[in-house]
Amino acid sequence: MNKLLIVGTVAFDAIETPFGKTDKILGGAATYIGLSASFFNLNSAIVSVVGDDFPQEHLDLLTSRNIDISGIEIVKDGKTFFWSGLYHNDLNSRDTLVTELNVLADFQPKVPQNFKDAEVVMLGNLHPLVQSSVLDQMETTPKLVVLDTMNFWMDCALPELLDVIKRVDVITINDEEARQLSGEYSLVKAAAKIQELGPKYVVIKKGEHGALLFHKNEVFFAPALPLEEVFDPTGAGDTFAGGFSGYIAQSENISFENMKNGIIYGSNLASFCVEKFGTERMVGLDAEEVNQRLRLFKALTQFDIEL
Repeated sequence: MNKLLIVGTVAFDAIETPFGKTDKILGGAATYIGLSASFFNLNSAIVSVVGDDFPQEHLDLLTSRNIDISGIEIVKDGKTFFWSGLYHNDLNSRDTLVTELNVLADFQPKVPQNFKDAEVVMLGNLHPLVQSSVLDQMETTPKLVVLDTMNFWMDCALPELLDVIKRVDVITINDEEARQLSGEYSLVKAAAKIQELGPKYVVIKKGEHGALLFHKNEVFFAPALPLEEVFDPTGAGDTFAGGFSGYIAQSENISFENMKNGIIYGSNLASFCVEKFGTERMVGLDAEEVNQRLRLFKALTQFDIEL
């Protein structure tokens, strides 16, 4: 069975949207990526860090999904990373209210020995030096390295970010971040500039407007499924990344044609994530629901036309 190594935060979130608010709940990029990837037939492991305030039930949830947690360091007397955010009415913009790095401030990732030969590595949003450190620990060259990042690192750690970007095959960022990283407003030009930095593939996420996949002169667009209710967009991008990387790891096919399917699988799983607060919807999701919605995606995007 193929291996997927996931690097990112396992954290607490407190979220407020126009539809309600939560106290501290389970969150973190690696959590969403792991839960999403668990819908595929593969072995996955998370590399992260938490404090001893992190409930055992959350760790049990991850192991129940066949996720190896031996790479999650538990710091005695430490406090887990915490983020709090307020979403505006359109749910596309948000204000960060609180960011407490806590144990994440001194995080030194340690890749489990039995995952140093993982075929696919998913570098979730973290400091670029942490992402690079994980790649340094791999004993065999992964078939595919996927990197997710954000504008925060472009603002405060750009040289380190550019260094790790050189080492990856796929980068996933949103449209605003693609424009900032490339200096181009056109997303087509932006993707071309970013490919020059190292990645062969560029995935630009556009939230409720879908996602774009670029490779050389080829482009693929996947729409987002129109939903009746969207409660909380937190973790949707990470869920997308988990679905994308999980599908690629399971299928053992890293061609552009197969990545199109990966984009659809990622978009499909992300469409569930936003329907409830935090990880709640992903925890309660079953495989039949996933397959039913995949059929909706297929109906949404297929048509016959005579030319």
